[in-house]
This record gives sequence, C-alpha cells and structure tokens, in this order.
Amino acid sequence: MNCVKQLSQGLMACDYDRQVAEFQVRIAVLNRPTVLGMPVTEPVG
Repeated sequence: MNCVKQLSQGLMACDYDRQVAEFQVRIAVLNRPTVLGMPVTEPVG
C-alpha cells in the first residue's frame, strides 16, 4: 500500500511532455490491480 501512496505523490519530471508520460504510466500502474480483479463475462448461447 505504501508503494501505491508514493505513486500518487507529485510529479518528478520538469518538461510538460514528460509529465504527461509519467502521469499516464502512474495511471496504468494503479489501474492494473483493478483490471486483474474484474470478472470476465461471456454471453451464453
């Protein structure tokens, strides 16, 4: 949980494009456990 909290801290990059990339990576890392926990639904018949 400490690692997740550290990911939500301020951005390290100074350049705007790098800040955007860093933010997108953080979002992907934080969303990964959510995707793993979602059930896979398939239509029947």
